[in-house]
Amino acid sequence: MKIAVIGQSLFGQEVYCHLRKEGHEVVGVFTVPDKDGKADPLGLEAEKDGVPVFKYSRWRAKGQALPDVVAKYQALGAELNVLPFCSQFIPMEIISAPRHGSIIYHPSLLPRHRGASAINWTLIHGDKKGGFSIFWADDGLDTGDLLLQKECEVLPDDTVSTLYNRFLFPEGIKGMVQAVRLIAEGKAPRLPQPEEGATYEGIQKKETAKINWDQPAEAIHNWIRGNDKVPGAWTEACEQLLVKNIQLEDGKMILASNFFKGAASSVLELTEAELVTAEAVRSVWQRILPKVLEVEDSTDFFKSGAASVDVVRLVEEVKELCDGLELENEDVYMASTFGDFIQLLVRKLRGDDEEGECSIDYVEMAVNKRTVRMPHQLFIGGEFVDAEGAKTSETINPTDGSVICQVSLAQVTDVDKAVAAAKDAFENGRWGKISARDRGRLMYRLADLMEQHQEELATIEALDAGAVYTLALKTHVGMSIQTFRYFAGWCDKIQGSTIPINQARPNRNLTLTRKEPVGVCGIIIPWNYPLMMLSWKTAACLAAGNTVVIKPAQVTPLTALKFAELTLKAGIPKGVVNVLPGSGSLVGQRLSDHPDVRKIGFTGSTEVGKHIMKSCAISNVKKVSLELGGKSPLIIFADCDLNKAVQMGMSSVFFNKGENCIAAGRLFVEDSIHDEFVRRVVEEVRKMKVGNPLDRDTDHGPQNHHAHLVKLMEYCQHGVKEGATLVCGGNQVPRPGFFFEPTVFTDVEDHMFIAKEESFGPVMIISRFADGDLDAVLSRANATEFGLASGVFTRDINKALYVSDKLQAGTVFVNTYNKTDVAAPFGGFKQSGFGKDLGEAALNEYLRVKTVTFEY
Repeated sequence: MKIAVIGQSLFGQEVYCHLRKEGHEVVGVFTVPDKDGKADPLGLEAEKDGVPVFKYSRWRAKGQALPDVVAKYQALGAELNVLPFCSQFIPMEIISAPRHGSIIYHPSLLPRHRGASAINWTLIHGDKKGGFSIFWADDGLDTGDLLLQKECEVLPDDTVSTLYNRFLFPEGIKGMVQAVRLIAEGKAPRLPQPEEGATYEGIQKKETAKINWDQPAEAIHNWIRGNDKVPGAWTEACEQLLVKNIQLEDGKMILASNFFKGAASSVLELTEAELVTAEAVRSVWQRILPKVLEVEDSTDFFKSGAASVDVVRLVEEVKELCDGLELENEDVYMASTFGDFIQLLVRKLRGDDEEGECSIDYVEMAVNKRTVRMPHQLFIGGEFVDAEGAKTSETINPTDGSVICQVSLAQVTDVDKAVAAAKDAFENGRWGKISARDRGRLMYRLADLMEQHQEELATIEALDAGAVYTLALKTHVGMSIQTFRYFAGWCDKIQGSTIPINQARPNRNLTLTRKEPVGVCGIIIPWNYPLMMLSWKTAACLAAGNTVVIKPAQVTPLTALKFAELTLKAGIPKGVVNVLPGSGSLVGQRLSDHPDVRKIGFTGSTEVGKHIMKSCAISNVKKVSLELGGKSPLIIFADCDLNKAVQMGMSSVFFNKGENCIAAGRLFVEDSIHDEFVRRVVEEVRKMKVGNPLDRDTDHGPQNHHAHLVKLMEYCQHGVKEGATLVCGGNQVPRPGFFFEPTVFTDVEDHMFIAKEESFGPVMIISRFADGDLDAVLSRANATEFGLASGVFTRDINKALYVSDKLQAGTVFVNTYNKTDVAAPFGGFKQSGFGKDLGEAALNEYLRVKTVTFEY
């Protein structure tokens, strides 16, 4: 008979193998996707046999079966679906497709204990008989007609593990094979389930597992064993009892508040084969630890005398024992007791060493000759989730004004959840326990994944932010990748120093400093370079060992959410990175006010930066770094290379549609070359192609969003009204979308609005200065409250050095512009903010220095 096996785990693998031994043709296996490159045992076994294997993360979207999945299934021509163990929801289009339908295994005697946690509820209810059912699948919840049932006695001291290993696993495999045999012979019954005695119970959770002592002892016993290790039955000793610390069986002392935190990760029930492997590993431990009489689950590898060389030996012996299993030294440090190590090992063998695959509801679009897949929900604690109250907002494609998708809109309660996840990851999670070098390795892996997805990321930037695709590849995405690689290299080079101090004679002193992460950081990023600004701050933040809550701009959230997905794939622990699309007034404000956030990194307007700084001071005196507005002067002297000055002058203004924080807000051109400079600039502007950012020959895409387009039109109207000469541009391009003409103003005087205020768009502001009047033009260039960047073009090295010394800006470009690099610190003076992104200096924004003094 042609069979499709749908499921996972070792149970599914065993059923698959037995069906093939029975002579059935398995035409296809449908299982869960690989995790970190490791296949599920069922899929792995089928691939060895050359059986087609399909790995879908989901079978349906928005309640409808995915057509391509259904088509691939139907092409197999299966006559029967066998579901030995399946955690996915399979649509009825698949269930009812085969001639013989579908059969499913369930670990209880139906109709009793329908739903999840059936084994647990068998014990909780004190059932004297347990067993399993194999039934014909229908569109109900475990309500299909019965095909076969087998029962066993439930012993008074049975646990979930003993009942499963003794009967449900071995007999369940035989039962599935027998059921298929009956179908093949035409003898399989279809017995309607009786409704009498039917029960349905959901998954037991920690909050519902509290012991009720006001019942017989047997019921209490059943409640405790039924709740097993997970979720674990619990009680309160009394209302007045305060427990600060708890000592575990292995002697380890932990905070009582952390006692139940491990309950979310289920304790695995080992199969017979896995128990054999565990005993073999126990022998390895015994050989490495000769002084230990007997290796028990509570035996601690290091407390028993193991050294770092023994870690290497253990890893290599286990790799050999388990056919080259991927195991790292860090795994031993993270699971130092034998019981924990076996749990970790079995998870890896099953391809389930993480807490479970993250479910992502993508928005998919066919664009730019590819299909882009974009998460659109909040990212909190390693999961994509809806916002409180299912709040959403539209994100708009500026090329045509169409809605790309609805994106979850974070609320204040969502901020609190994200901060709590980040705090827990920092204080209790794996992130703070791994070595700095391993932290760097994870960041390198993330950079590699960003590079693998660079075309998709660049396409999303073009869709969501209007970035010209070719520029997005090079700058928006390309520099983001470089940034993560640069800071990954810094992870294990963050170090303090030893300091000679006056000795406390006759004793002596040693003083040293340590550089430590500050804790939970909030990062608030702008809309002009959504991914790159995220990367500039987040890479330094993570390299320093912090955890982070990122608030992307509400109008450009999509690359930040794609980045969140890639952090999961890179293996960055859950809770380390959280992403909250939302409004600044809600999300940004709550991050600034939150008492558990220790640092805010912000890029945006000076007005908002001042407000954030005030909130951070009032709340808990947070550390703050601000990259704010600019009105960067560019001085072009008559002795410059004029061709280069025109080329770079154009770039200084029109790069990224003028939506560039260091854009030259005002060009001062020496009088003798002014007219020629303007003539050449206008000639080049007229050559620029304004168009779809995904077209490879486009020079100038749409402005980021409609409100900004309106602001630019008003800005140009100000200039004309005050008497500046509008040489070209100044209007919206007559086409769909938010396109604005590249614009040039001349005869701009110092008192004018456009001479003092930033346009943040493709508007070149040109002013003359008298030949040779060096100090006067410097005075005019510095006559602003902004000081982010500046530039000078001249062939005279003495003049270049003098001007660069006198310009009051955090960056000075000489005979170039926009030349930033991941190794060079970036940040402003005056009301353009303080603190640095990029370079070694950026690390200090996310570190605190501790002084330690010894006397001996």
